[in-house]
Amino acid sequence: MNWSALLSLRRYGDQSTRLRSQQDETRLGFEVDYDRIIFSKYFRSLQDKTQVMPLVVSGTHHKSFAHTRLTHSLEVSVVARSLGRSVGEVILQRHPDLQKQGYRFNDFGAIVAAAALAHDIGNPPFGHSGEKAIGHFFLEEDGRQYQSKLSEAQYNDLTRFEGNANGFKLLSASRLGVPGSLRLSYATLGAFIKYPKASIPHRPSSHIADKKFGYFQSEKDFFLELARELELLENPSSTDSFYRHPLVYLVEAADDICYTLIDFEDAVNLGFIAESVAQELLLSMTDKVVDYEKFKLLPSTADRMSYLRALGINVLLQEVKKLFLDAENAILSGTQPNDLISASAYTKQINDISKLSVTHFYKASEVIDKEIAGYKMLSDILKASSDALVHLFEGRCSVYDKLLLSQIPEEYKSNIDSIYDALMASSCFTASLSDSQAIALSKTLRGLIH
Repeated sequence: MNWSALLSLRRYGDQSTRLRSQQDETRLGFEVDYDRIIFSKYFRSLQDKTQVMPLVVSGTHHKSFAHTRLTHSLEVSVVARSLGRSVGEVILQRHPDLQKQGYRFNDFGAIVAAAALAHDIGNPPFGHSGEKAIGHFFLEEDGRQYQSKLSEAQYNDLTRFEGNANGFKLLSASRLGVPGSLRLSYATLGAFIKYPKASIPHRPSSHIADKKFGYFQSEKDFFLELARELELLENPSSTDSFYRHPLVYLVEAADDICYTLIDFEDAVNLGFIAESVAQELLLSMTDKVVDYEKFKLLPSTADRMSYLRALGINVLLQEVKKLFLDAENAILSGTQPNDLISASAYTKQINDISKLSVTHFYKASEVIDKEIAGYKMLSDILKASSDALVHLFEGRCSVYDKLLLSQIPEEYKSNIDSIYDALMASSCFTASLSDSQAIALSKTLRGLIH
């Protein structure tokens, strides 16, 4: 792969090439991507989607702040921007032709920041259990009845419903009056797609690009156009599969850094993990850069954790920068098989932090209760919306179907030309709901007035 193609400023529907040298330096195309994402309704909905701890539960704690998907995404974006800029500075030195074309180190930061801002945009309500709930619905009787009417790939899109693929759909799929959705630059879309493959075959290799999938069959044609424009290398593990855009590794690392350290910070501040235990782990990572005199003066758990978390992020930023630059050739040739954090010198500390978070935070009773309730609510919503949208396609809507359809936005009801389209619309509608919207709709379906 070559950086000139990977940094493409092209957008959906462009009839001519966008050159970096002709960009308005006061508002670059890559910065426009960031703006379009942050002002989109898809991004705004993240303010009411669970990261780990449900807001209704965290609000009962005397130290009540916990991250939502929105605050998490903003923080990942900030870390990603720093990573992109620091890496971009060296890439430009190594590839001087990029400078002649007008590229600057800030471009790398802007691309990675925008992709990171959007990295959770396709995730359903109630955390990762939401993805599992959607997929499981189509493996059970109510959803499995449609299997014979779908291709294998279409059915796997549903049974393995993937927030990453849904995010790509939201960012790029045309709908009535909105061609190309947000019309982001191809460079930003490439940096967004963590798994540039279809839903089948599942895990055809151990390469990180094959871990999950990144596009639904409904977006296949545009995905292939995008891959060709960026000149992504074909991945021989399966057809219509490619190796990752190099900047994906930075987006992924920023996410890994934030959820590892900041979720851990939340767990301590909310009382799920003892501060003394957290300090021991974080100091083992940051010991060389801690100002102990300053640290001793910090008056509260929140202040001490904030200080150590900030130092930890900076330590891992420098580590990831080195790992990426050392692996640049492997990444460009598609032979970098693993994420960057897994090769870190701080792998032991990261693993220890993750284990504590899983045991005491991710598996806390409050979190499990939320996942159980969310699983049931999303299944009910999928059953009702799938029936209504399939009946709409078949032209046999009942009075109940029509009432329910009146509550589903028009974008999920237009352009339904097949059973697959109807079921994908149902799944994406369900995924679009915030936690509060899902709770309210579930109550309505059960005949409760709220």
